[in-house]
Amino acid sequence: MAGVPLNSDRLPGVTGVVAALLAASCCILPLALIATGIAGAGLMMTMMRLEWVTLPLGVVGLAGAYGAYWSHERRCQTAGCRFVGRRTTQVILILATLVVIVALLFRVFPSWIADLLQRL
Repeated sequence: MAGVPLNSDRLPGVTGVVAALLAASCCILPLALIATGIAGAGLMMTMMRLEWVTLPLGVVGLAGAYGAYWSHERRCQTAGCRFVGRRTTQVILILATLVVIVALLFRVFPSWIADLLQRL
């Protein structure tokens, strides 16, 4: 995040995207790459071994993104400034939250997810 200053309006959104990518890198991202034919099953097996690192980092990163968002929102309310990109940031945080939840579902309920994917 070298290009994003710490007091930037984009910080919560950027942090949310990074958190979602970290959480998705163990399960969802490899599955999407395999489904599109970009990668093989070896990538999925490799990334699944790292889920003990990527899932907690994704959850912590998402919590940090929400913390940055609420902090910036409070600062703007106190100073009377305008929160630029508020709607976009909210959408990004919601999408990142959904990605992290799906990644956690892959980890916590693997048999249920497998049954669901077989029905599709």
